[in-house]
Amino acid sequence: MPETTTPATELASQYIAQVTGDLEANLKEQERIGAEITTLQEQLAALQHDHGVLVSMQQALGLTTPSNGSAAESDSAVLPSPRRKKAAPAAGEKQKTRKATATPAKKAARKPAAKKPAGKTADSAKAPEPTLVELIRRHLIEQKEPRSAAEISTALTEAHPHRGIAAKVVRVTLEGLVAKSQAERSKQGRSVFYTAPASESAAAAETEAQPKGSDN
Repeated sequence: MPETTTPATELASQYIAQVTGDLEANLKEQERIGAEITTLQEQLAALQHDHGVLVSMQQALGLTTPSNGSAAESDSAVLPSPRRKKAAPAAGEKQKTRKATATPAKKAARKPAAKKPAGKTADSAKAPEPTLVELIRRHLIEQKEPRSAAEISTALTEAHPHRGIAAKVVRVTLEGLVAKSQAERSKQGRSVFYTAPASESAAAAETEAQPKGSDN
């Protein structure tokens, strides 16, 4: 306990000494300023007394001495201010006329009308293409063995790729030829095959068997 109280006591004594010193300095400063104020008040009182005496003497002599402000006003009233010359009107600037540069219009180049190609003559006109029925009948006559609808469709598509022949259409057309006796149908298992009629096949065979005539 004594060890902890000793530092606290020393710190308190330091604060007391500091506060006491500041208080004494403050009092001395107040005394100095108070003395200056007293001196200034005495000087002010003397000036006021002198001012009163001077005013009384002025009134007794009947003199009216203008103050600085009135003197300045009288000077400004006596001396007229110099007149300002009006500035001569500025000469108007001449407007510059812009010359319009007329650009000649460009003449549109006229393209010569393209000549239409001469129409094809009747001699060079292509003959009408055979119908799908004719193509199928010719194909069946040329074949020596029965063919299925898929095989016929594939062969015709390869021979005429621009026709866009569909297998379903070929099958329907073949059935129509069978109904008209212009084709024969045979069945092998689940597959259906088609051939040309026997009479047409025989006629085609005879035509091929005939010898070609001599040129003489």
